[in-house]
Amino acid sequence: IPAYVAFFPQEVRMGLAEVLSEHGLTQLKVAETEKYAHVTYFFNGGREEPYPGETRVLVPSPKVATYDLIPEMAARAVAGVVERNLKSNDYDVIVVNFANMDMVGHTGDMKATIKAAETVDTCVQSIRETVASMGGALFVTSDHGNAEQMVYESNRSPHTAHTTNPVPFCILGPRPVKLRADGGLADVAPTILDLMGIPQPEEMTGKTLIESDE
Repeated sequence: IPAYVAFFPQEVRMGLAEVLSEHGLTQLKVAETEKYAHVTYFFNGGREEPYPGETRVLVPSPKVATYDLIPEMAARAVAGVVERNLKSNDYDVIVVNFANMDMVGHTGDMKATIKAAETVDTCVQSIRETVASMGGALFVTSDHGNAEQMVYESNRSPHTAHTTNPVPFCILGPRPVKLRADGGLADVAPTILDLMGIPQPEEMTGKTLIESDE
């Protein structure tokens, strides 16, 4: 259609998924329906087709009007897929998204969001134990906040939108590392590559968050 465009589509080259594929590594993407596109299409820079060595698993989200009705969503099923594939040792990298904190946080229901957080905590802990038993590394982060602020401070009314607060980035691996405190999301992929011993491509503008081994 004839229309002015402020920002044209940007071609993303040598993102994390492409780099892993270029190095002959296998990767698995797992998410429930609500966040499936985030670990596939968006994670791959707007590319619909999987890269060589990439496998995708879609876990159906529960069919409810709003997720405060089932704050657990499909998290346990998602975690189950991840753990089974970890134990199979078929993949070098597994990317997983837990949708609960965002989708339930959007409802503004504090009690349901607490239940969502407890569910995700349990799932991540179980995955962490499996990763640790195999000598692997687990990276935990988010692209935005939501559930950490459930009410407006001014009038205590429900806060249902994303936040601009800093997000955590944690590495749970076989050896402790010291991380920079001034990083951003662009630094996540370089950090993962650094820990894996894979050279960072020049297309990546971020820098590793790892300062040194402790």
